[in-house]
Amino acid sequence: MDTIPAPTGSGARVQNILRRVRDWRVVGATAGMKVLVMGISGVLGIITSRLIIEHFGVESYAQYGLLASLPALIPFADLGIGAAIVNTVAGSTDPRRDDAVHRVLVSALRVLLGSASVIAALSVALFLTGMWPRLLGQGLLPDGDAVATICVVVFALTLPLGIGARVLVGLNRNPSQVAAQAVVAPFILVCVSTSVVAGIHAGGFVALFSYLAATASALVCLALAARSVGPQIKRAIRAVPRWRAEPGVRIMNTAWPMLVLMLSEAFAMQTDRVLISNRADSATLAQYNISFQLFGIVLQTVSAAGIALWPMYARARSRGEVRSPFKPALVFLVVGLGLGLVMAALSPWLTALVSNGKIEIGGWVLVGFTAWVGVQALKYPLGMYMTDAVGLRFQVVPSLMMMVVSISLSWWLIGEVGAAGPAIGTAVAVGVCQIPAMIFYIARDVRRRRFEQTRSASAP
Repeated sequence: MDTIPAPTGSGARVQNILRRVRDWRVVGATAGMKVLVMGISGVLGIITSRLIIEHFGVESYAQYGLLASLPALIPFADLGIGAAIVNTVAGSTDPRRDDAVHRVLVSALRVLLGSASVIAALSVALFLTGMWPRLLGQGLLPDGDAVATICVVVFALTLPLGIGARVLVGLNRNPSQVAAQAVVAPFILVCVSTSVVAGIHAGGFVALFSYLAATASALVCLALAARSVGPQIKRAIRAVPRWRAEPGVRIMNTAWPMLVLMLSEAFAMQTDRVLISNRADSATLAQYNISFQLFGIVLQTVSAAGIALWPMYARARSRGEVRSPFKPALVFLVVGLGLGLVMAALSPWLTALVSNGKIEIGGWVLVGFTAWVGVQALKYPLGMYMTDAVGLRFQVVPSLMMMVVSISLSWWLIGEVGAAGPAIGTAVAVGVCQIPAMIFYIARDVRRRRFEQTRSASAP
């Protein structure tokens, strides 16, 4: 990674080199752990999907994918406070005792509890007014509105637990956060298998198992974070109701642009199933579900490795170092495209295995998802560099433009190329609207910071 350390002697240069080596080891360990977890999860997911399709039908599998994607459609749930937690923890020299970390955690918990209450209430309101079928379209089964309500309530209750994962990312312990996700796939498989063996017709309710699994994973992350930062988590929980005695801290300077970015990305990339459900039939939705399940292994690996860069850039800013993300972005692009092509080659065989020949993936789907993986891989290092308040605010307009282009293209392309439409539309939107703007901002910012650093070093 390009680094220009402050010119304080050879000892400082050696320390910076060692830090870079450790940082890249964390990125590699995170990617490796994600591959391991996703490999295990992928195998178990294939078994789970086949059980659902064979015992509960393609329609139940379509609803399973539709409802399981709902959390991605409501990323505003945490109101962007994850950015404040990661930046504060990453920039702290002693997170176990830092009062700033304590106050950020207290504020975050208060925000998450309020958000959880609102989301749960809205979910119940949608059920009582009969709005779920109108929102989710033809992919919803007759009892799907009740299932959707229960799923979202469980999701809301899990929200405050999410501070654990953010703390681990800030501590540069992303491999541990990724490892905690290993409980998800076995949990879902056990629940589905138990339903099949017990003769329980849980077809409409299988999506609930994924939400309960996410809760279990969040609890594991919270426990790991509590051990890593000592009493901070317990102190923050006890301080939540003590508004006057334990004031919080202002976190919206980074939270609001992060919230906008999360919303725009969710609407652009996670409304795909809803668009297909309203624009096409259940067969097309099932084809997209299985494609996303397979290529999701690559997308999540890229995401986990990319997020590991966040605390690295946050620490570099706090130390006055300049780290350019361009070389890491090229590395991510090459690796991402390579993994995407491997998955494209394996997908026809894996699809036949998962669906027992009931679902087929066309060539356009493989092209679209491979392109999607490529642009996402290129974008991650660039986005992780731009995680300070100024960088986040700069991304707002390009991100909103990407959302509009992605949804419009996806809606049109679904009618032209079916399940491939959303993947192609998203890849084009990200490549046109976001990546050029990010490159422009970073190039200018790196030049400015390098100039300021050189001028500071030459000053008497």
